[in-house]
Amino acid sequence: MYIISVNRQKQQIMKRIFLGIFLLGCVAASPLKAQNVALKTNLFYWATTLTPNLALELGLTKQTTLEVGLGYNPWNLAGSEANNKKLVHLLGQVEYRYWPCEKFNGHFFGVHLLGATYNISGHELPLLFGKGSKDYRFEGWAAGAGVSYGYQFVLSSHWNLEAGLGLGFVRLQYDRFNCAKCAAKQNTAQRDYFGPTKATLAIIYTF
Repeated sequence: MYIISVNRQKQQIMKRIFLGIFLLGCVAASPLKAQNVALKTNLFYWATTLTPNLALELGLTKQTTLEVGLGYNPWNLAGSEANNKKLVHLLGQVEYRYWPCEKFNGHFFGVHLLGATYNISGHELPLLFGKGSKDYRFEGWAAGAGVSYGYQFVLSSHWNLEAGLGLGFVRLQYDRFNCAKCAAKQNTAQRDYFGPTKATLAIIYTF
């Protein structure tokens, strides 16, 4: 019970940090001029994990921007009552971008930081948790960094479409439980991941 309580406290702290970063970005955006602020959602993230997500991108200079994004998946999947299958997580990401021509138009290069808390079971994720991960439940946190490349297509005076990919490093720490539903903890472990850290196909509204 004490371990579960500590894990919940850590998750609450992480949630407050992510929310604080996002609200800070919203406040910073309020005095900015037109075409310096963009609100977006990642359609690829929605489609692959059913995760509601939102990001705010702020223009810093003519060729640089800062993106702050959150994704929160709070539910078990439909039909998962028998095996507790779920991909519950809270993910926060901050990215600094350089645009060779002009912000919100064309190619960009970025560096990003990310952090997450998660409670995942019933999913085969060998790169994150090893082979046979669908037979276990993993509860913990992750933090990492990476680089990215992308392109924004201007659709109209206010609408853009963005495609991008990021690669980097993530450190995961988690408790592994013996099965998807039971509470017996098997062990606590750490794992390092190298690979894609973000994939984006986003619809964007610029102010």
